[in-house]
Amino acid sequence: MMLRISKYSIFFFALIIILFPRIASNISAIEHYPDIMIFAGIYCLITIGLSLLMGYAGQISLGHGAFYGIGAYISAILTTRFGWNPWSCMVIGAVITSIVAFVVGAPSLKLKGHYLAMATLAFGVIVFIIFNEEIEWTGGPDGMTGISGLTLFGFPLNTVERYYYFVWGIVLAVFIFTVNIIQSGSGRALRAIHSSEAAAMAMGVDVSRYKIMVFTYSAALASVAGSLYAHYLNFVNPSSFDIFFSIKLLIMIALGGMHYIWGAIIGAVIITFLNYEWLHYFEELEILVYGAILLIVTIFLPQGLAGIPAIVKHWFRRTLSDGSR
Repeated sequence: MMLRISKYSIFFFALIIILFPRIASNISAIEHYPDIMIFAGIYCLITIGLSLLMGYAGQISLGHGAFYGIGAYISAILTTRFGWNPWSCMVIGAVITSIVAFVVGAPSLKLKGHYLAMATLAFGVIVFIIFNEEIEWTGGPDGMTGISGLTLFGFPLNTVERYYYFVWGIVLAVFIFTVNIIQSGSGRALRAIHSSEAAAMAMGVDVSRYKIMVFTYSAALASVAGSLYAHYLNFVNPSSFDIFFSIKLLIMIALGGMHYIWGAIIGAVIITFLNYEWLHYFEELEILVYGAILLIVTIFLPQGLAGIPAIVKHWFRRTLSDGSR
């Protein structure tokens, strides 16, 4: 796992974020890319949490699409039905989602094997059914409209460029915060749990506590992402939060490399562009393309795209070592 992340790489990442809209606006073929990058940034918030949960703590979740949906619908319901401030709705959504994640995860995370995966899969199905059936509150399959947009320090985030910088500013802040977690004592505890829960417990690590904490943190990030999605489109409907979306999130981190925090961003950006820009040529065969991507990555790039530099470095070292003999 790439544990150390230099300040220079973060600076370069921030520079790309700042310059991208300017570059895209001068090239007609990609001038709409900042809009796609907004969705990529929203998904990055979820995949960063999933990378911490799966790549570092070794826990599998198939229900983060549900947490994403809970955040979106809480923002939608509180703003349209009660006229609450969107920022308050985002905070309330994150708090409620964290509580739900604790209730779902606490009993499941104490068990061994893939019980968390099964529990979150069932939870995702239940939440999706609720979104569809509670027409009075959620609008049912037709969804909800009229969700208010966000205003920051008196400036409405009502343009693509403004919302782009806002979303990616949050992504950068969450990325830095998560990197600090990974490189702290808590990060070492999570990696110890991933390697061996028994060994981690023998070293005094409170395994249950850490697993619940990281699961709740990742769910809260998904909730914030859902709120950002709702306030950007001013519309939500259940189809955006189905089980296939949760699986798509797993494909994102598998493609990028779940053991690398950079992989969460790389995978989210690539899959978002596939989904919004390139895969419409395949129409109903889209799911086959995702399956092929997952199969190829699993067989040939088990460490994901973010692991390629390490593979190349290892290959060069091995070549030089063989050549010196």
